[in-house]
Amino acid sequence: MSRKQAAKLQKAAPAAEGVELVLERGQRVRLADQLYGQIFEQIVEGGLNVGDKLPSEHEICDRFGVSRPVVREALLRLRADGLVTAHQGLGTFVSHQPAPRLKTFSDVKNVSAYLRAQEVRVALEGDAARLAAMRRTDEELRHITEAHAAFVDELERGHVSQEADLAFHASIAQATGNDYYLGVLESIHESISGFMRLTLSLTRTGSRQRAQRVADEHAAILSAIREQDGERARVTMQFHLGQARHRLVDRERD
Repeated sequence: MSRKQAAKLQKAAPAAEGVELVLERGQRVRLADQLYGQIFEQIVEGGLNVGDKLPSEHEICDRFGVSRPVVREALLRLRADGLVTAHQGLGTFVSHQPAPRLKTFSDVKNVSAYLRAQEVRVALEGDAARLAAMRRTDEELRHITEAHAAFVDELERGHVSQEADLAFHASIAQATGNDYYLGVLESIHESISGFMRLTLSLTRTGSRQRAQRVADEHAAILSAIREQDGERARVTMQFHLGQARHRLVDRERD
């Protein structure tokens, strides 16, 4: 590893003797999330590019003043999000970069927490869509349909908001007939809203094809619920949430 490559992370790293903990939403931000965010920002800003090798776990520990388990957790999450790839005996390399314009959004520092909330959503909302398809009333289907139409209308006008996106997902949770689904979504509302702000901002400033894919994914979920096909509703919802995650972390999905 060259000195130039090793120095790329160091530019954003705190002093080796310790990491200054940042307060976020009244709570202490996890060290692994902070480290994830530091590396993520370096990848977004081009300080680390596709093919670049990250410093070793030991070097990152020294630069950030954190333990090896913290470093390993951050790297595992970066691998899970498709941003880096580990090659045995060689090290960890950047494999994907998010769209460069992501760095212009203030929420980018919270992306690790947003993606953790997204993991919960895949399981929770996939099952919520399944139950909604099986249990929804005609009135609840109407609410879902109207929420979808409102979202598409905003999307076509280029002014889509996270409120419109949330309304679509909340209407599906409501149609499960089980208040706990909606309650859990509300408990992670801030992270969901933050994730949607980022992805929808990228959609607004991205290609027309990107916006159309989002609308088509919502339409597929609605179609499965309308036809009361529970398994298809679950799969289409989980596919949509997975694609939203990929669209955030991989600029090739733009």
